[in-house]
Amino acid sequence: MIVFFCSVGISIFAFKKNYDSVKIIPYNTYGVVLGTSKYSNRDKKINFYFKSRIEAVEMLFKSKKIRYIIVSGDNRNKNYNEPEMMKEELIKRGIPYNFIYEDLYGINTINSIMMIYKNFHQKKFTIISQKFHNERAIFIGNCIGLDITGFNALGTSFNIKMYLREILARIKVFWDVIYFYWFY
Repeated sequence: MIVFFCSVGISIFAFKKNYDSVKIIPYNTYGVVLGTSKYSNRDKKINFYFKSRIEAVEMLFKSKKIRYIIVSGDNRNKNYNEPEMMKEELIKRGIPYNFIYEDLYGINTINSIMMIYKNFHQKKFTIISQKFHNERAIFIGNCIGLDITGFNALGTSFNIKMYLREILARIKVFWDVIYFYWFY
C-alpha cells in the first residue's frame, strides 16, 4: 500500500505541472537540466537519457520558453563531471556559454533543487528530465515551498530495472523531504 501511494500519489500530484509540449509549457526564466552520465555503462555509447535531456533543453531555449540554463549534476570524481559534459554539448548545439550556469552540487534530485534555490535564489523554474524524474522533482519542490514546472524529455520503453529503481526513489522522496526540514 505504501509503495502504491508513493508511486501513484507523486504522479497524480505532479500531473498539472508536467509538460510534454513546448507549445503549452509556461515560460520560466531558468531551466534546470538534471544530470546523467553522457555515456552508457554497458557499451560506452551516448546515453539515451543524456541525449534526450540535451535535446529538450535546446528545444525550450530556442523556443524562448527559458532564458537561462542551469546544468546540475554530479562531479565528485575528477574524471567525471556531468554539468561540464552537458554544458559542452549545449554549446556545440549553438547555445551561448553565457546563458549556461553550472551547479556542481547536484548529486541527487533534492540537492539539485536545493542548490538552485540557495545558490541561484530561484523559487520558480523549469526542471528538464524524463517524466518519472520530473514528477519526483515537482513533488519535492512543492513540499519545500518552490514552484517547479517539469518538461519531459523523451523516455525509453518499459525497463524493469529502471522501474524498480524509480519505485525505491519515490519512497526515498519522503525521507528527503523530512531530512530537508530537519537540516535546512
